[in-house]
Amino acid sequence: MQNRVVITGLGIWSCLGTTLAEVRESLYHGKSGVIFSQQRKDAGFRSALCTDVPCPDLKPYLNRDLRKLIPEEAQYAYISTRQALAHAHLDQSYIDAHEVGVIFGNDSVAESTMRALDKFRQAGSTLACGSGAIFQSMNSTVTMNLATLYHFKGINLTASAACASGSQAVGLGYLLIRDGLQDCIVCGGAQENNMYCVAAFDGLMAFSTREGEPTRASRPFDRDRDGLVPGGGAATLVLESYDHAVRRGAPILAEIVGWGFSGNGDHISTPNVDGPARSLELSLQHAGLTPRDIGYINAHATSTQAGDGKEALAIARLFGDYRVPVTSTKGQTGHEMWMAGASELIYSILMMKNDFIAGSLNFENADEDTACIHVVPETYDTHFDTFLSNSFGFGGTNSTLIVKNLGEQGL
Repeated sequence: MQNRVVITGLGIWSCLGTTLAEVRESLYHGKSGVIFSQQRKDAGFRSALCTDVPCPDLKPYLNRDLRKLIPEEAQYAYISTRQALAHAHLDQSYIDAHEVGVIFGNDSVAESTMRALDKFRQAGSTLACGSGAIFQSMNSTVTMNLATLYHFKGINLTASAACASGSQAVGLGYLLIRDGLQDCIVCGGAQENNMYCVAAFDGLMAFSTREGEPTRASRPFDRDRDGLVPGGGAATLVLESYDHAVRRGAPILAEIVGWGFSGNGDHISTPNVDGPARSLELSLQHAGLTPRDIGYINAHATSTQAGDGKEALAIARLFGDYRVPVTSTKGQTGHEMWMAGASELIYSILMMKNDFIAGSLNFENADEDTACIHVVPETYDTHFDTFLSNSFGFGGTNSTLIVKNLGEQGL
């Protein structure tokens, strides 16, 4: 018998806010976190657009020796996880006495790696790297730091799957709990927000150049979209088996009912329709649902010409003439990359628990491909109990999660 998998805690650190309440209000009112960075322009970026993510203060919680092991994205993850654990009523004494796991999405550590190697080259000695450099520069830096700081003794794993990383982390946690291998796993995604981590992306001309209108630059599904806007931060979700959550009196917010995944088996960066369509189809099959059971789709759509169009066609292939509401929160947040699959689950849960769908910011006109789906341009009040969230990444990695409402409304 398979376990039901529920979500009992949420934590978020993003350009839309650093609490659930702040993020909820930003979503509802269509606030954008996109800004113009003069620093990036001066450094030689083709596009100086990015998002404004506050720097967390870890001094009240961690001493200097611990802080020097934690790079930017792990700092975000530490704070979002602190929030999620409190939200789930998981205190340290409970964690110490039980097997709690951690799986986070993270696919690069650019700035801390660069700085350590710069010190080595300048000094001509590896000793110049510093004692914390190796722990800051590994892709698993987020999970290794979270596991040691919070004393997690269960599964300790990093999901490295490009822009599907956060979603794959949650999906893997879901499988382990569903199959009875773990009772509780802290899952999420983290993304550094400095200019070094996205310099190569800018070199690919992947970013919007609408620098004169920063808040209008990210335009998922819109006919005039000209590229994505990079973002960052961290998002944490506490996953538990239903029985485990009930036994310890945890607040039950929602249930993960299906996960679909696929590979495009095609070009390393250019998406296709078949791969995402298979991910969508498998998520519905695994959940035992039909398209008409879905009340809302949070799309991956990043504001690129090829990606948004292919996703729209994939959705249309599965959903046919059912005009399910579709939005991409990336109109407000930019593309949060390794974090996105986790943060967009939280954004969607906040909508579901508060009876609204946040409009797809800056969507004004559909093109030939995106006209085949029902993109909602403005926030409106409505009730839905089940949503689907897409995450796709370089290398053709696709992940689709389906979440159902449980517990009381409001969050």
